[in-house]
Amino acid sequence: MAGTVEGEQGEQVDVVGVWVTADGHIRQELLPDGRYDEARGERASAYTGRYTVTGSHLDYVDDTGFTATGDIRDGVLYHEHLVLHREQKQS
Repeated sequence: MAGTVEGEQGEQVDVVGVWVTADGHIRQELLPDGRYDEARGERASAYTGRYTVTGSHLDYVDDTGFTATGDIRDGVLYHEHLVLHREQKQS
């Protein structure tokens, strides 16, 4: 399953969207079809692949076969050594 995680109170939380590090260097877009596209600095699509969600845990498989994990806690995505926050949409 892609797209939602289980929140603190058991509710489903949408993970689809752009997640970014505080310095803006890493931007990870989680797409509704279970794909992700990660940009690093000026390098667009530095990493691409698939993700799945189980509870509040994410498993990633890069298109090259590399695997990684992540967890969402209190609205923050902890992806391996990275801390990413959901990008706020401009209104």
